[in-house]
Amino acid sequence: MIPTPASLRLGGSRRAGEDRLALLEAIAKRGSITAAGEEIGLGYRAAWDAVQALNNLFPRPLVSAQAGGRSGGAAGLTPEGVAALNALRHVQAEISLAMDRLGARLADDPGAHAVAETWSLLMRTSARNALRGKVRTLADGAVNAEVVVDIGQGLEIVATITRPSVEALGLRVGSEVIAMIKASFVILVAGDAPIRVSARNRLAGTVIALDEGAVNSEVALELADGKTLIATITRRSVEDLGLKLGDRATALVKASQVILAVE
Repeated sequence: MIPTPASLRLGGSRRAGEDRLALLEAIAKRGSITAAGEEIGLGYRAAWDAVQALNNLFPRPLVSAQAGGRSGGAAGLTPEGVAALNALRHVQAEISLAMDRLGARLADDPGAHAVAETWSLLMRTSARNALRGKVRTLADGAVNAEVVVDIGQGLEIVATITRPSVEALGLRVGSEVIAMIKASFVILVAGDAPIRVSARNRLAGTVIALDEGAVNSEVALELADGKTLIATITRRSVEDLGLKLGDRATALVKASQVILAVE
């Protein structure tokens, strides 16, 4: 299923998702994420974040890219990216017509703006990591349930949530979900050799971006087939681990720190 652009903006404002569609088009034209971001008014970080989010939310990556820092690197749309962009533009055109008609009808209704704000809250999250997948197994316990989410390419994420949450989300084997993980919840270990830890999630990858700050640093791991995971750790930790671009590292995440969402 192709996710459609989320939108319920009244008064003719720019609809959510338009910037990402424009970014895909600019990448196809410019061959660089950095250059594409500049063309549509997105900074280096915002453009890369958008690409990583899109690749994580689709079954196959939409953009094939090689990080090149702020000076830019080669990038282009995959066949799936081209197909998705064309499909999304058609869907967006139909949605735009419907929403324009609805907006005209509800423009003077105070309650309509409350609906718009509620929708906006539902479609946004502060979690840096959002990965789409399907429930592979669901084990009920007395209080909590363990949900194993298949995110593709042999990767899975385990979440522990309450039984009422399972019921509220309507989860069952095969359900499509989005696993959300705050970057600050991710612990990094150098290398990808098996280690004995209590964390249920161990995701090995390659460091493809490293943005060092005065206190904290942001590390991006490429897991497989365009899937990425962002970790925020201290700058001292980066130094102690000796992390640099191209290194292998393993991300550890407790199952209780994974949030599941459904559309």
